[in-house]
Amino acid sequence: MPIEFKSNLAIFQDVVSVEEADDLLSWLQNNPSGKMNLASCTHLHPANLQVLIAANANIVKWPNDKSLTGWLASVLN
Repeated sequence: MPIEFKSNLAIFQDVVSVEEADDLLSWLQNNPSGKMNLASCTHLHPANLQVLIAANANIVKWPNDKSLTGWLASVLN
């Protein structure tokens, strides 16, 4: 599963596709103070990015991929 949901942490892994956007949105609605660990994420579909922007998501770990971190941080900070 590309996103593993814990009680207060969502862990993104590998390619996070459009199919995960609804689950991410639901989880964030139920966990508004939830934190995001993107360290192992290699691709994030724009639908998930929109959810993170709308939720003003708290990113605790950025992707290990510096180019992915660069464009995500420019939008999410």
